[in-house]
Amino acid sequence: MPVVTIPGSKSITARALFLAAAADGVTTLVRPLRSDDTEGFAEGLVRLGYRVGRTRDAWQVDGRPQGPAVSEADVYCRDGATTARFLPTLAAAGHGTYRFDASPQMRRRPLLPLTRALRDLGVDLRHEEAEGHHPLTVRAAGVEGGEVVLDAGQSSQYLTALLLLGPLTRKGLRIRVTDLVSVPYVEITIAMMRAFGVEVAREGDVFVVPPGGYRATTYAVEPDASTASYFFAAAAVTPGAEVTVPGLGEGALQGDLGFVDVLRRMGAEVSVRPDGTTVRGTGQLRGLTVNMRDISDTMPTLAAIAPFASGPVRIEDVANTRVKECDRLEACAENLRRLGADVSTGPDWIEIHPGVPSGAGAEIKSYGDHRIVMSFAVAGLRVPGISFDDPGCVRKTFPGFHEAFAQLRGQLPG
Repeated sequence: MPVVTIPGSKSITARALFLAAAADGVTTLVRPLRSDDTEGFAEGLVRLGYRVGRTRDAWQVDGRPQGPAVSEADVYCRDGATTARFLPTLAAAGHGTYRFDASPQMRRRPLLPLTRALRDLGVDLRHEEAEGHHPLTVRAAGVEGGEVVLDAGQSSQYLTALLLLGPLTRKGLRIRVTDLVSVPYVEITIAMMRAFGVEVAREGDVFVVPPGGYRATTYAVEPDASTASYFFAAAAVTPGAEVTVPGLGEGALQGDLGFVDVLRRMGAEVSVRPDGTTVRGTGQLRGLTVNMRDISDTMPTLAAIAPFASGPVRIEDVANTRVKECDRLEACAENLRRLGADVSTGPDWIEIHPGVPSGAGAEIKSYGDHRIVMSFAVAGLRVPGISFDDPGCVRKTFPGFHEAFAQLRGQLPG
């Protein structure tokens, strides 16, 4: 039975780096994700003057509750949305002038609800080119705190950034949220803040964050549940296959583990235990209609296996996937059509009809998006000869993905 070791969670590693940098003392992160995104985040902290010691299995960060150690810095955020959204927020709590820029792909992704909220809190923040996008400059003088209104309907990362900032403000924060997507990611943030000594309260649509700072700790990063979805899906589409991911089970912080419940509804056998999760393919994959608002990073995984179901698969309430690394709804539809599948889309939904695709030898268009490549690698278990125009973009979250998936493929029945 294949046991797959999944790298650490990208979401958790990014939050842990922010918390470690903000905490009083030295924090050790155990088994953090090493990928382009997280290396970019760590590199950004170094540019801001934080000391980050990196070994293979652990990173150590010297926290600075007072903010960056340098008074001027130029930070390049690469492709990382967490880096591009969290680091300017962290810098705002310090004192100095900090400029942030990012890759062309990340420059296209929206930022305005967060920067508007920071300005409402008195932060001097200027977008240099397009309003609401990188590049931007923060002239930081600390943050007083108080009440602020935020629209997090495009990305929960806006709310996470403000929650993480709260304890570094002089008065704490009351964040009134008018819309919110990907709620489980906010729950990860709140659970992690608790591990660093801060208790967030929620009063309806208001999140209350006390001042007082963070305590350094030793923090173990759990495996990435979004990345695990490709390996679980591989088991579900292969009759008699069984895949176990250790370290990701009952009590996991990441909502994306909920993807296995979707596979269970489709007919796979699923076992979630304290020490790990196992999915077994039964030879049955039923169609379904599913709301994936809260686990939208796994939408492409489901889309890629949908043609092998016995009935239509309709995925709803995923408008936010249109503003990720690419428009993931259209990217999935385009690539499924390349495979010969019958697909329709709407503003926030995609429907895929059954019919084993005929597109043997098709080239998948990656749009530079790691999740598109990893998802359609799963379709490649059933459609021979699939290739990718940019297979290397997986380095964003899992540089060793193709090797790990090829190893799994060799262990699957049939």
